[in-house]
Amino acid sequence: MSDPSTPVQVRTGPLPTPEADEVRELAARAAAVDGIAPLSEQPLLWLEDDQARVAHLLARDEDGTLTGYAQLDVSLAATVRGELVVDPAHRRRGVGRALLAAGAPVTDDVLDRVLHVWAHGDLPAARAFAADAGMPVVRELWQMRLEPLERGGDVVLPPGVTLRQFVPGQDEDAWRRVNSRAFAHHPEQGRMTSADLRARELEAWFDPAGFLLAERDGKLLGSVWTKVHPAGEHGPVPVGEIYVVGVDPDAQGLGLGSALTVAGLNHLAARGLSAAILYTGAENTVAIRTYRRAGFEKSATDVMFGSDTRRSPTGATMAP
Repeated sequence: MSDPSTPVQVRTGPLPTPEADEVRELAARAAAVDGIAPLSEQPLLWLEDDQARVAHLLARDEDGTLTGYAQLDVSLAATVRGELVVDPAHRRRGVGRALLAAGAPVTDDVLDRVLHVWAHGDLPAARAFAADAGMPVVRELWQMRLEPLERGGDVVLPPGVTLRQFVPGQDEDAWRRVNSRAFAHHPEQGRMTSADLRARELEAWFDPAGFLLAERDGKLLGSVWTKVHPAGEHGPVPVGEIYVVGVDPDAQGLGLGSALTVAGLNHLAARGLSAAILYTGAENTVAIRTYRRAGFEKSATDVMFGSDTRRSPTGATMAP
């Protein structure tokens, strides 16, 4: 039964650590029930980031227990992008609809934007919720998996190109320049800021040995960044990830992307990992063919649902 009276607090700026911890605990409870994390890496990193241009929407019951959370990225001109999670013990009570209807505390230009909401795992319940809210699927993100993971052979680099490890405190600016050029049209990766990069360097999983830069005559041409997920995140054993592969547009056509992918897989295999994953847009058929040739196959799907923020899913005009 829907409960339109569900109170939702809308906040901007970083959440206090105790409140951010409440969100993390809520996400963990949902993941334990659903088998997939409801919030991706970036929203979690933005919980306490004082530079993040996001709105935090927090739903609580009468005793103050956090029952739902949504985060809206309001930094883009054309869209408001969000992710949300509802406590499994409080589902089917209108919490999700209340979060959607709460809107974002931004200037009036939000009325001209489109709301896009990610749902991880493409769960039937999320599809039903989105359909009820009048939000069709507008984008799909594939997770692809390679198992068993074995050393992929020799890394064949273009003439004059060498590989070295990323050096924290030295390579950030050059890497961000190439990354922004390589992903100029990517809705998320191409927008990584200095703060976003530093936040990842502070994460427990960050390892410069798995962050390889391709250079020629001292100029950065591309990179492969790997990540290791602990047991439990993607199965019972640790799993490697080809986190980012980026090649400067001026260096495309040299086979550097394939070489960097092999280098990343070799690094993960050398760490004793038995499986690797990566993410790519379902529309990126060229990349999908390349990854399938390397042995990757589709293993999961995240979906983005779209709606017009000028009207909330309940029919009420959304306001700051």
